[in-house]
Amino acid sequence: MTPLKIALTKGRTEEQVIPLLEASGINCEGLKNKKRGLIFDEDPRYEIILVKGPDVLTYLNNGSVQIGIVGSDILDEQQNSQYAMLDLSVGKCRFVLASTSSFNPQQPRRKIIATKYPNITKRYFQGIGEDVEIIKIEGSVELSPLIGLADAIVDIVETGNTLRENNLHVYAKLQPVNTKLVVNRLALRQFKPQIRELITNLQQADADYAKSNLIKE
Repeated sequence: MTPLKIALTKGRTEEQVIPLLEASGINCEGLKNKKRGLIFDEDPRYEIILVKGPDVLTYLNNGSVQIGIVGSDILDEQQNSQYAMLDLSVGKCRFVLASTSSFNPQQPRRKIIATKYPNITKRYFQGIGEDVEIIKIEGSVELSPLIGLADAIVDIVETGNTLRENNLHVYAKLQPVNTKLVVNRLALRQFKPQIRELITNLQQADADYAKSNLIKE
């Protein structure tokens, strides 16, 4: 049987998803002790490849992998055309509009907004009927309003600690973010039984995870 190739977003998503993969019956020993490794095939049914979030869709769109596990922020920013098959309970956060205490959202002049997500930001402001200038930032976007580069930022927050540490305030809550399992369209036809089995197992593992967290809360 040809193993399914899965592109898994490295970093926080990887750390949060590994327990779900293990609960689904997948051998993740290599992933948990990866050192500098990038490809893991301890489980003969799967080949898991660690990649940066923005590259997941590149691998999927080119057919190099059949499945991607990535944040919905990446999918929405890159305008994903593959099948988002499963929402996971991990990686939940939200886009917000934030700035310093002196920021006035109603100011009449054209605002400058700094963000790592220009497409999502553009769609948000178009949706509220406002024209803004967008500056794309790759690093710490929180710096932008502090040094006068931008009036405000659009960024992802989970706990809000980073904003508070930089004396930034939330002025609007945008769309939510979570982790999704995405499938290449052609692969869904070629590997349907294997993909369905993985999704079914992950759904159960995710439901158990969500239930255990609800009990803790």
